Amino acid sequence: MKLNYKQTFFIGLTFMSICSFWQLYDNLVPLILSNTFHIGETVTGIIMALDNVLALFLLPLFGSLSDKVHTRLGKRTPFIIIGSALAVLLMMLLPLAAKANNFLLFIISLGLLLIAMGSYRTPAVALMPDVTPKPLRSQANAVINLLGTLGAIFTLTISKVLIMDVPKPDYTSVFQAVALFMVIAVIIVVVKIKENTLLASNTGLNLEEDSNKLEETIKETPLQPAVKKSLIFLLISVFLWFMAYNAVTTAFSRYAAKVWGLQGGNFANTLLVATGAATLSYIPIGFLSGKLGRKKTILSGILFMSFSYFLGTVFTEYSPVIYLVFAMTGIGWAAINVNSYPMVVEMGKGTAVGKYTGLYYTFSMSAQICTPILSGFLLETVSYRTLFPYSVIFSLLSFCSMLLVRHGDSIPVKKSGTLEHFDN
Repeated sequence: MKLNYKQTFFIGLTFMSICSFWQLYDNLVPLILSNTFHIGETVTGIIMALDNVLALFLLPLFGSLSDKVHTRLGKRTPFIIIGSALAVLLMMLLPLAAKANNFLLFIISLGLLLIAMGSYRTPAVALMPDVTPKPLRSQANAVINLLGTLGAIFTLTISKVLIMDVPKPDYTSVFQAVALFMVIAVIIVVVKIKENTLLASNTGLNLEEDSNKLEETIKETPLQPAVKKSLIFLLISVFLWFMAYNAVTTAFSRYAAKVWGLQGGNFANTLLVATGAATLSYIPIGFLSGKLGRKKTILSGILFMSFSYFLGTVFTEYSPVIYLVFAMTGIGWAAINVNSYPMVVEMGKGTAVGKYTGLYYTFSMSAQICTPILSGFLLETVSYRTLFPYSVIFSLLSFCSMLLVRHGDSIPVKKSGTLEHFDN
């Protein structure tokens, strides 16, 4: 049994377009709120947290709805088509509202846009396991993650090229480029992926009925107290390192302009370095995890990120050395990201994987709700210089809680292919 890489590539294009959009959202929406509408940092943080608040409700809702839908296009494809079409239309209203200085139009469009994105994100992710045999899902997920990273890199590159180095740049061309990117990606998916045909050919390969019967038998078995304690500390760690990391990614475009004086799309250079470093680090980190174990690799990643945040506090103005600092951030984040989710699932083995996946994303999204608001309040009321010290504190706290994790650290089985090391 071999993975159909071509098919997996086409399936992953939707996820690539989604990641492209979220990179745009994180980078440009805060700039528009701050520079065009002159919204304070605290309120900006609240607005930037809305996507994660909505995600807590929308992702499971539309995931469940897509499970129950049966059309000639399949279960997931209709959600992908309708959701992405609405998202593209709504996102094009944002630069128009900014040009017209119409905050009401902007905020209504943004809210509807976040709902549209939430309506097809889970169906898009669920399409891969739907049509991929269970033994091959790790390899397939590696391909999906790689494409997601490329989507983010696309947006960062376009931002660098298209945003003019002027006090009040026009972001319309960037929105148009990302919208076109999303449209092309979804069209290719619809043309190349015949969901019902793939589902029919995949029937029987996953042995879902047998696995479901086994899970029904043992899923109510409670965790041992020691394992439950480790799980709690691991989830706390997830919350804490997302508090640190997401504060930087959400506020960085504004921080780079106000503290380092970077104008236009120049902020994208450092984020490109971090993203590129993370991408190049996945395979070595996968091998390192096999040697050291997950916990030690995560702790090393936390130390890398903490040190990079600390170095961020040192620079009072822009310097090329900042690229090295952000490369460290990318490497540290890759070390954490590759190993943390498998540790959560490992502790819940013998029970429903979906339950523990939900726990992982509940804690990570909760952090992404809280940290833009808290860090934004500090940026506004104290100083922009609080950003990196803020992240240092939460990163070191995650190191402390991670030290108390005692389970979920089984040495990974040797991978059959290098791409499997990207799976998280």
